This record gives sequence, structure tokens and C-alpha cells, in this order.
Amino acid sequence: MNFSERSRNFYDPFHIGSRWSLLLVLFAEVFCSLLVVLGLFTRLALIPLITAMAIVVFMLNKGKAFSESEMALVYLTVFFGLLLVGPGRYSVDAAMGK
Repeated sequence: MNFSERSRNFYDPFHIGSRWSLLLVLFAEVFCSLLVVLGLFTRLALIPLITAMAIVVFMLNKGKAFSESEMALVYLTVFFGLLLVGPGRYSVDAAMGK
């Protein structure tokens, strides 16, 4: 929602433009999250999610109160844990034999 409004002043850590940074975060939060839920290419899909949350925690909210980055830190911890553990027994990856 409100893509054009948000793309004007979105945080740009890689200096590729605010619009492209927003598109990359939307890709991570929609497409990669869907892959994680399905258990398809889970570890590969977690990399953009971990990157996005690490940027929020360590760059965007640097020096701010802990309560402002608490949820991003929780998501970062969960995504990193999933990266270490893997998709699990009942995932598409497991059914494919990876």
C-alpha cells in the first residue's frame, strides 16, 4: 500500500535508490517468506530475510531505544535459527530429497 509515497523516503543502505531498496524488501518479505512457509529452498530464501532484518536492527535503528527494534531482532533471531536448523521433515525440500 502507498508504494509511491513510501518509495520516496525509504532507507537506502546499498545506495541503489530508495525505490529499488523498497522493491528488494518487498521481494524478501513476500516471495521469500512464502518460500520459507512452503519449505522450498528454505535456506536460500532466508538470506534476503536475514539481510533485511539485520539492516533494520544494526543500521536503521542504530542508537535508538531497544523497544523500536525489538520485533526486528526477534525476526532476525528466528530467521537465523531457521537457517541453522533447516526446513524440517515436512517441507517440500524434504519431499524432494535435498
